[in-house]
Amino acid sequence: MIANVRESKARLSELIAKASSGEEVVISVRGKPTIRLVPIADEMSTGDVEAWVTRRRSRLSGMPKKETSSSEEILRALREDRF
Repeated sequence: MIANVRESKARLSELIAKASSGEEVVISVRGKPTIRLVPIADEMSTGDVEAWVTRRRSRLSGMPKKETSSSEEILRALREDRF
């Protein structure tokens, strides 16, 4: 099955179901086939997915965390600015 971008937006759930059941689903952009939907099981083993998740988590854990203030601290600062 070939669907254009507009059609795929409107029918994404249906296209995913078709791809999951084994039907090849191709999405075209400006008439040119660009994307092929396939189930993950066909492309990657469970171990591949788990390895990807592990790599992604390790990259994210190494990123600096933004300091966040509690809502109480934010309200206190806003009130101090008013007076």
